[in-house]
Amino acid sequence: MRILKVFVNPFLFLIITFSALSEASFANSLRKLADLRSPDGKLKVSFTSGTDGAIFYSLMADGKLLLQPSAIGLNVSKAPVFRSERSEIVKKVWRPVWGKRSIVNDVYREITIVLDVYTIKARAYNDGIAFRYENGKSESELTEFNFAGNYDAWYYNGENHNIGPEKLQNAKGIRKPIVTIKANDDQYMAIHEADLESGEPLLLKTVPGHASFLVPSKRAKAWRVIMYGRTPGQLIDSHLLELLNPAPEPGYDFTWVKPGVALWDWRINGAEVDGFKYQMSLPSWKRMVDFAAVNKIPSLVLDANWYGAEFNKDSDPLKGGKAADVNELIKYGKEKGLGIWLYLNDVGGKAYPIEATIKQYGDWGAIGLKYGFMQGSAEEKNSKTRLITKLCAQHHLMVDFHDGPVHPYGQMRTWPNAVTREYCQAQLDGHKVFQPKTFVTSVFVNMVAGPLDMNNGVVDMIQKGRVDNGNPVPSTIVAEAARTLITFSGATIIPDIPEYYNKYPEILKFITAQKMPWMESKTLSGQIGEYIVMARKASTGNWLIAAATNESPRVLHIPLSFAEPGNYRALIIRDGKDASYLTNKESYRVETIMVTSKKVIDIELAPGGGACILLEKVK
Repeated sequence: MRILKVFVNPFLFLIITFSALSEASFANSLRKLADLRSPDGKLKVSFTSGTDGAIFYSLMADGKLLLQPSAIGLNVSKAPVFRSERSEIVKKVWRPVWGKRSIVNDVYREITIVLDVYTIKARAYNDGIAFRYENGKSESELTEFNFAGNYDAWYYNGENHNIGPEKLQNAKGIRKPIVTIKANDDQYMAIHEADLESGEPLLLKTVPGHASFLVPSKRAKAWRVIMYGRTPGQLIDSHLLELLNPAPEPGYDFTWVKPGVALWDWRINGAEVDGFKYQMSLPSWKRMVDFAAVNKIPSLVLDANWYGAEFNKDSDPLKGGKAADVNELIKYGKEKGLGIWLYLNDVGGKAYPIEATIKQYGDWGAIGLKYGFMQGSAEEKNSKTRLITKLCAQHHLMVDFHDGPVHPYGQMRTWPNAVTREYCQAQLDGHKVFQPKTFVTSVFVNMVAGPLDMNNGVVDMIQKGRVDNGNPVPSTIVAEAARTLITFSGATIIPDIPEYYNKYPEILKFITAQKMPWMESKTLSGQIGEYIVMARKASTGNWLIAAATNESPRVLHIPLSFAEPGNYRALIIRDGKDASYLTNKESYRVETIMVTSKKVIDIELAPGGGACILLEKVK
């Protein structure tokens, strides 16, 4: 059964079902326009034209058809006429200010299909394809993703557990990207967009009973992207979305952007230890700064209400509440070699001139802005997100967007100060916690889109007395530490108090060893919703490895062959034999052994548990 789009007017198209026409016969009726292959030849995109002039594309990967002929183009009043095509191969190198690795090959083949009313530009990389529409006056597009099988799919689902696994034909209504798809045991895809300059962020409309998505959004100036990997981990490791974004604007120098671990004051509120009660106040903030300075943690994030009630439009983000204390804290932090992030709610962002507010934060000496609860349509939010990111760059502020942010689409290449956002369910945020299965799903879905702020790294698993949320954390202490490494973010924001981190020196050592920018990252193994093993090479040259599982215990074999030849001192932190995300959460074992890159380390993960390994090179 074939779904075909027929042109009727500039703003509307019809979907007509041809039950008598098989997919094979339909494909045979199409006229070839052009082929586009990835540099390694493993991916092939074929562009064809129907008898009525409609344009289609299909995708083959590793010799298998993954997308059947799917509509492509803009919704115009008459069928476009093919004029010409031209192609080229591009070979460049991108050296990001920070990211998953220090050097990224930017190699692709590009084709430009010129029609009489608009142009289609397409690129094929070794790890995916992308296309966009240029010129043309249409308000909408005809983009379709018509899959060759009824594959399993997982979807972004706001600050909740992801949707999926769900058969494509069972999906109903609108689905939000990013969408991760398992076509076969060795073939995975992710559907998203890159470089959303203007227009509505991507949505996907399901077609009942069909393994297809349509794009119902108003036409956007963006790349439509199909990422490809032979393992789900290859989707995580890809740089495709960033590479589809432009380089920084001329005149911008981002060497001041310093990614790294950051303490967070929101969760400390109400914790009592040794006769001291933590509050969101100057004495508690200074106590956090002192701890961070000793452990070489680069920054502290101040959350809501420091300038007054965050949802009160009369709360002045420059003069209200504890603004004087914050100025003193910023100076105190500088003396200790530490930076301070400041929170700003969208209420204050609208009630007061946003340009003046951001400039003042930069003049005070803050290093980052956490922006919360942005309101408006999706298109308005994207426009405002881009504006705030640019303003922050002008005043040397990193930025973290929270509370239903616009999805990441590779912005960190153009704006390296866009270090993270809460495009996920974050631990202990929003008065709730997430289950182990949520983490090992989100990293294969949400995190494929870009850096995430998930707030892991809890060490007080009970959270007794905390003002915002006293719920116990369904994890093990080792898994929480492991998640801080696994989650890709330019600001790894950890939520607990100094005294609890000091109780677990090995856990603290692993977290503070996460010195960015990363020189290399590699997802060693994993399955969506099951488990993940991640390795990252710190700026110090040390390798860190982390594993996390869902509610099921498992044994993993971790080869160290990714590391350079030589001898290493391995600090291995494992769940205790009686540990579980339900009970004995703090139980763990530590050992230090000598290893080489030929070693395989066997790790037993508790239910909801994890493992942490620090490899230090021995000369």
